[in-house]
Amino acid sequence: MSDLSPQTATLGADIRALRKARGLTLSDIAARLNRSVGWLSQVERDLSEPSISDLRQIAQCLGVPMSMLFAHSNVPADEQGYVVRAGARRPMGSGEEGLIEELLSPDLTDDFEMVHSTFAPQSRMQTEANRPTQEVGYMISGQLDLVIGGHAFTVGPGDSFRIRHEPYQWANPYDAPAVAVWVIAPPVY
Repeated sequence: MSDLSPQTATLGADIRALRKARGLTLSDIAARLNRSVGWLSQVERDLSEPSISDLRQIAQCLGVPMSMLFAHSNVPADEQGYVVRAGARRPMGSGEEGLIEELLSPDLTDDFEMVHSTFAPQSRMQTEANRPTQEVGYMISGQLDLVIGGHAFTVGPGDSFRIRHEPYQWANPYDAPAVAVWVIAPPVY
């Protein structure tokens, strides 16, 4: 388990969690940003505040949308690290393939993340994924076609599924959106 308390769930802590989840060192990211390791370390410890340009570059290096790095400013202090309001979820991903994802976890400092995913009707994952994660999905509504490790499945409301370090792909060839909640370990967004 992470030793971070909710009070330390900050922008810097999320940047550190994302960097580590990708197996990157401070030196790796600092070099890509053309910044010093010391500066990046201070950002991760919330001792320095990055500019908007810095955040844009950090998000690009980590492969996340910039909006992932802005959530902490709108959360009431007594709720930070504990509660995520329905209207305050952080959007994730680009939505290009018809997938809209929102972070349900208060931050990325745990050993897992929880994600709300809405798959648009007639949408499809274009490229098979294979992440170094363990994931469990629970279908809330709609139907989703999955290929996990070469096995094809159709899942619907109330069904759940697991992906363990295996190639997978999804499709929603149906006329209604499909909604799922995922638990992913370690955090990848």
